[in-house]
Amino acid sequence: MATSFSYDVLIIGGGAAGLTLALNLDSSLRIAMISKAALTEASTYYAQGGVAAAVDASDSVDSHVSDTLIAGAGLCHEDVVTHTVAHGPEAIEWLIEQGVQFTLDEADHLHLTREGGHSHRRIIHAADTTGKAISKTLIERVLACKHIDLLESRIAIDLIVDDDDSNDQSRATGAYVLNIDSGEVETYNARFVALATGGASKAYQYTCNPDVATGDGIAMAWRAGCRVANMEFNQFHPTSLYHPSAKNFLITEAMRGEGAVLRLPDGERFMPRFDERAELAPRDIVARAIDFEMKRLGLRHVWLDITHKDPAFITSHFPNIYSTCLAQGIDITKEWIPVVPTAHFTCGGVMVNLHSETDIAHLFAIGETSFTGLHGANRMASNSLLECFVFAMSAAKRIHALLDAPTPATSPAWDASQVRDPDEDVVILHNWDELRRFMWDYVGIVRTTKRLERALHRVELLQAEINEYYSNYHVTSNLLELRNLVLVSELIIRSALARHESRGLHYTLDYPERLARAEDTILAPHDAATTH
Repeated sequence: MATSFSYDVLIIGGGAAGLTLALNLDSSLRIAMISKAALTEASTYYAQGGVAAAVDASDSVDSHVSDTLIAGAGLCHEDVVTHTVAHGPEAIEWLIEQGVQFTLDEADHLHLTREGGHSHRRIIHAADTTGKAISKTLIERVLACKHIDLLESRIAIDLIVDDDDSNDQSRATGAYVLNIDSGEVETYNARFVALATGGASKAYQYTCNPDVATGDGIAMAWRAGCRVANMEFNQFHPTSLYHPSAKNFLITEAMRGEGAVLRLPDGERFMPRFDERAELAPRDIVARAIDFEMKRLGLRHVWLDITHKDPAFITSHFPNIYSTCLAQGIDITKEWIPVVPTAHFTCGGVMVNLHSETDIAHLFAIGETSFTGLHGANRMASNSLLECFVFAMSAAKRIHALLDAPTPATSPAWDASQVRDPDEDVVILHNWDELRRFMWDYVGIVRTTKRLERALHRVELLQAEINEYYSNYHVTSNLLELRNLVLVSELIIRSALARHESRGLHYTLDYPERLARAEDTILAPHDAATTH
């Protein structure tokens, strides 16, 4: 007999956004949090830099808002930016109350560092492992809550949606979930569902994201009928460690904030040729400059140099980077670090309002899964964690306000009677590799219409193969992730084709100029791309 569960709130994903939502919901609610892998495999855990917030007396909300709007290249929603930044100090205070041990200065005040695009030191951090400190603390708090069930080794397949809502709006009532260990598909009924599955950077061949970043929440929301926006804006972090034995290890932007410079093989510091802010220019500019120099000179990587700083300063401020590089034979106090751009953050996502509500009633999207309007055409460093906390708290308040809504009917169990066990798993592996390769080559840092059209043609062929496979065989985690990645890749490509300009993270040789009017790219299921 198929297994079925009932909860008040189902949270799909276990990073900063999902954990924050769970901890801000009333303890009278029964909450389930499902995760594909260990909770420490979320992108939050690997975040090095920190959380941006205007908490210093010399800083201000207006300054943080202004910096964000500039970095976003005209596409940020100013009301959303103001809302997020204004709630920054409150989010930091909440994290401290949870027990997060941020780095302090000599006066026992929060130590603040600076990253690209910020005019002030406003990055609250825990050395260079901020994400790890936040994740471990919030996970410990969730584990202590008896009303929250943590269910690992589970991947959501699709949302369950009731289309007969009395308000003429579809309502989310749960999800079908694959238990990876048992192979059984479980049914989760819930009064509210929150998608907190992170982004989709695994669509690219080179990424510093963990393996779980396969766009699951975005794909599920799209199939359920939600709009997505600005999927063409994929942020490539400029500096990931280039080493055959290191799996996409990120070199935090805070290192450049503390004086590290980018160099070519002959020692030339090249960033001043591209932008007056040099290494502290927004990430899209730095990544594009590195990409240009690598292609111009036929390089596999460039170098990041912090050797001019005192060794004690380097090892105290960047202990994790120092030890990781040293394990690879690189002493960053004496040697340059080989670095290369890598896919890092999905700026677009499922469209939500200030309460994190999607187009479907009782369905919320938070964190990197969502499109709030905060990041615009280029996410400013360390605003993403802030977004997780602020919008998760907003979602919790909205759920509490909707608790009087009637409980939906129980959903039918998953029907697997017409499918059989897969016999050619090599098809999944081959398609996965092909997808990530052509996304990197055709839909990467620098684009052309011809490359995008080629990518769209390939992704449509993959869609047909994967949908046929999905219809005939028992689902597996690899198949589900590939199915989601191919769909999200199509959304990225179609969004990129719809934008006839270069703005922020979207740079195309066919339309190198920026249009006078900034518009979001919005895709609706079954409709063509639209701009608003």
